Amino acid sequence: MGDRSLEGKRTIVTGGASGIGGAITRVFAGRGARVVVVDLQEEAGEKLAADLGEAVVFLRGDVSDRAVADAAVARAVEHFGGLDVLVNNASVSRQRPFEEQTDEDWDLAMGTSLYATRNFMLAALPELKKAGGGSIVNFGSGAALDGQPNQASYAATKEAIRGLSRVVANEWAKHDIRVNVVCPMALTEGVARWADAHPEQYEQSAAKVPLGRFGDPERDVAPVVAFLAGDDARYMTGQTVMADGGANKLR
Repeated sequence: MGDRSLEGKRTIVTGGASGIGGAITRVFAGRGARVVVVDLQEEAGEKLAADLGEAVVFLRGDVSDRAVADAAVARAVEHFGGLDVLVNNASVSRQRPFEEQTDEDWDLAMGTSLYATRNFMLAALPELKKAGGGSIVNFGSGAALDGQPNQASYAATKEAIRGLSRVVANEWAKHDIRVNVVCPMALTEGVARWADAHPEQYEQSAAKVPLGRFGDPERDVAPVVAFLAGDDARYMTGQTVMADGGANKLR
């Protein structure tokens, strides 16, 4: 029968149509969860829903829009009867030196990442309380921890998410709602294209990871998110978990 550790968990995954989000959706569905996928990539989202059947409902929407967060929660209630898990994976940003980043660059990063995380958490709260608790998994980044060049707006929003997550973990613990953060390093479709185009740079980057490679989204990152979403992590909240092959070691 396989791992059914998320059996019956009613879930929202933002940016869940492809990349790390798509891997999370597939792993969650495979472990028994039912998932509302929120993404702007309509073709990828519809295909994922068709492939996974009744386990997945696709909602096309811009995660920076608070109305989309409300619609996603309403869709989870309509199709699954409520909500147990929220995964705030979506994020879009532009990479350039700090002094060259525009107000639009900052608005894009903040809107799709920090504000989206805030809005989806607020939209989810009533249903999580009705369910008697639940799990929220937000996303940070090793690029923010390292201060990676050209990532100012992205790094700022990712570190803000970590701070927000710690506060909400404390405030919502009384509702038995857990809030944790994952920082991944994964060979997504975009990274794979970069690796094919610049193999030497990829090898140099991978060599800096103690485990010697970028992670596989479905085998290395999504299971960590599934663990935090499930009951095996019921005593974990306010934590940042590095799924990055040892590239960053938090103290």
